[in-house]
Amino acid sequence: MKFRPLHDRVLVKRVEEDTKTAGGIIIPDTAKEKPSQGVVEAVGAGVRGEDGKLQALDVKVGDRVLFGKWSGTEVKVDGQDRLIMKEADILGVIEG
Repeated sequence: MKFRPLHDRVLVKRVEEDTKTAGGIIIPDTAKEKPSQGVVEAVGAGVRGEDGKLQALDVKVGDRVLFGKWSGTEVKVDGQDRLIMKEADILGVIEG
């Protein structure tokens, strides 16, 4: 299934964090927090400014992003969990 977000929304796949600490302690599933990093899989066309021109989004497909703990709406796309959020919910792009 192809999915295209509308306007200033993006589709994000969460990136799983390590299940083991630096000291070697394994973190059980019940103690894990949902990761706040993800990879952008699809972006909307952008928003219209007051002048009527379309402003493209700052993020693009493939960007690794950081977002708030409660950001976005969880959905299933092709049976896999994804997040749909507005670009404003993204705190920043992780580079490097």
